[in-house]
Amino acid sequence: MGIREEIQKKLDKKEEEKWGLIEQVRACDIYISTLQDVIKMLPREAEPGKERSLRPGTAVSLARDAIRKAGKPLHIGELLVALGKPDAKKHRLALSGSLATYVRRGEIFTRPEPNTFGLLEFRLNGDEDRTDLLESLSGELSK
Repeated sequence: MGIREEIQKKLDKKEEEKWGLIEQVRACDIYISTLQDVIKMLPREAEPGKERSLRPGTAVSLARDAIRKAGKPLHIGELLVALGKPDAKKHRLALSGSLATYVRRGEIFTRPEPNTFGLLEFRLNGDEDRTDLLESLSGELSK
């Protein structure tokens, strides 16, 4: 066998090795992409002891304060009354849309029932209002 054939053999071997590495890189890229997609689906976790700040005086900030003061989740109509706004459709949609954004992200607010918003800190502290849940369960059982 001549020198040319030996070099060609080594070249072919390295080409095969290269394609094997390219396949590994593709597999890594797929794995990385999958993990990134999973991260996007998970709610963001706040750092312990660090609360996401809301701009003071905004409707969202005032709604959070009203829910804290009540100590339980509030219906959107009750929130509007607490904020001193009329219970009109445009106000309900605006406030519930803003709060729903935080609910979807898993930040600050929860939605224990339709059109009712609570605070994530209630759930984290185990203070989520259980009386409404117990009343609804007992109502279901008595039917």
